[in-house]
Amino acid sequence: MTSSANILDLFKLDGKTAVVTGAAQGIGFEIARGLSEAGARVVIADVNPAVGETAAASIGGVFETLNVTDSAAVRALAQKLGAVDVLVNNAGIVRNGPAEDTSDEDWKAVLSVNLDGVFWCCREFGKLMLEAGRGSIVSTASMSGLISNHPQAQASYNASKAAVIHLTRSLAGEWAARGVRVNAIAPGYTATPLTKMGMSNEAWSRVWLSETPMGRVAEPHEMAAAVLYLSSDASSFVTGHSLVVDGGYTAW
Repeated sequence: MTSSANILDLFKLDGKTAVVTGAAQGIGFEIARGLSEAGARVVIADVNPAVGETAAASIGGVFETLNVTDSAAVRALAQKLGAVDVLVNNAGIVRNGPAEDTSDEDWKAVLSVNLDGVFWCCREFGKLMLEAGRGSIVSTASMSGLISNHPQAQASYNASKAAVIHLTRSLAGEWAARGVRVNAIAPGYTATPLTKMGMSNEAWSRVWLSETPMGRVAEPHEMAAAVLYLSSDASSFVTGHSLVVDGGYTAW
């Protein structure tokens, strides 16, 4: 990278291949769309083919069915696709409820998707990136990995996202000298169907908005822009970082 590089050119992904998990809808789809608009060939990897195939077609991308909790399936997809330039770990779930009432099944379900799935994808696609000597991995963590949300209880989700943030640091340190950057975004409340459902609960929405200095939820494209930065050469000297995009929520 030289000082004479055109700044706007650094955001371009022409000729690159990007895999985005959990991208059939919501934040993941906006991320996929943004990477496609930047020039990347995008593979939407999602557990829901009914929605995912339509989503991929709408951005001129490719759809692959993937359950990120199945490490063998993740390995098979990585081997099928070969080396990719960008991996975005976006698949995630949440279970709300008091910690003392959380079942083993609910706890394991959240950690299986939100943490295990991220690691399986990092491991399998990371191997190929390391062999190629290049690559950028971006995981969707959450501000919930930095603070404990209220009034809703979601200990399993918070713990899983905190783990993603530290996994990001760990992998970044291991792989930086071998050409692979590993970062994350930490979104605040974002206008997805799931958040909109939560906003319908007045007790929740009142706290969410009052404790966000900007006084609103984010739009999904605002997360996509952050991922584009971390995926592209615009962030060529950034690794091990979790970019908080929360309207100031964690500032207070």
